[in-house]
Amino acid sequence: MQRINVGVIGLGEVAQIIHLPILESLADRFAIAALCDVSPSLLALMGERYRVPAAGQYADFRELVKHPDLDAVFVLNSDEYHADCAIEALEAGRHVLVEKPMCLAPTEAAAIIEARDQAGKQVMVGYMRRFAPAFLEAVKQVKALDRIHYARVRDIIGPNRLIIDQSSTVFRPSDIPAELGHDRAERATRLVREAIGDVPPLLVGTYRFLCGLNSHDLSAMRELIGFPKRVAAASVWNDGKFLAVTFEYDGYYAVLETGVDEQLRFDAHIEVYGGTKSVRVQYDTPYIRHLPTTLVLNETAGDTYTETVSRPHFKDPYTYELEHFHAVVTEGVDPKTTPEDFGEDLRLFRMIMEALRG
Repeated sequence: MQRINVGVIGLGEVAQIIHLPILESLADRFAIAALCDVSPSLLALMGERYRVPAAGQYADFRELVKHPDLDAVFVLNSDEYHADCAIEALEAGRHVLVEKPMCLAPTEAAAIIEARDQAGKQVMVGYMRRFAPAFLEAVKQVKALDRIHYARVRDIIGPNRLIIDQSSTVFRPSDIPAELGHDRAERATRLVREAIGDVPPLLVGTYRFLCGLNSHDLSAMRELIGFPKRVAAASVWNDGKFLAVTFEYDGYYAVLETGVDEQLRFDAHIEVYGGTKSVRVQYDTPYIRHLPTTLVLNETAGDTYTETVSRPHFKDPYTYELEHFHAVVTEGVDPKTTPEDFGEDLRLFRMIMEALRG
């Protein structure tokens, strides 16, 4: 099997818990050739842990993408910088896997697509939930329904850190330059205003919420049941920590209910209700690897009601996602989650924001 050399930009929680360990576990497919982070201590620690020499450690992503013999770059840093990193990597001739959200503003999405097309390389967005075997089977089950009466998208969770602190050892550096924090905040404000206009702080937070946690939910919803006709209603409360949205489809409605509280649990699923059958994909926290994504089918046939719970595989969705990306790079397979696909999420986010503004 062809082994590809990757550079990783951003070495925070998701990189430490998910991407770097999986890349190492898939050593027949990937070699970690270069690392980049703005924290010198974190960079040195991950370099030592993953045997990346000093010559492959970079404080500036513009230098990492020039590292010799790189095939691909993973963009895992803060989302305000995703577009810059992806474009720089493409212009250096590298394929790109970029964590969700791919970017914050439509102009950034257009720039990434243009850079991809000019470079002749591929960009894949990290929507790992859509690679879970249970989700793929749900797509087939939903297509086979006679009709859809209702759909519910639910994602109500506690802070990820509560789960991480009980299950993982994560290094959180204290040597990130203060000026970078100011730049990040300024950039976020500018990009959100560019995307949705000059809105109150509550709605700025709501938009970031949509781009973050809810991009998973709405992306999966679109694959399961398509793009809605319109946003019929939307409400946000509890300082922007809870959100409810009603979407109109042909002949039925779908509801997104989402929020973050202080509970130590992860409640995320999508359920589609047909006439005599419902299909539910039940997710668990991705921060504990190999917790299964399950498929729950409820069906009435004659006098019999049957509930079936299946666990297709213990392999986590992130691993399936990275295996798919390897095929994109080495076999010319089309990415499942493209920049254009993410652009549909940006369009849906804007529709939600317009409904919230009234």
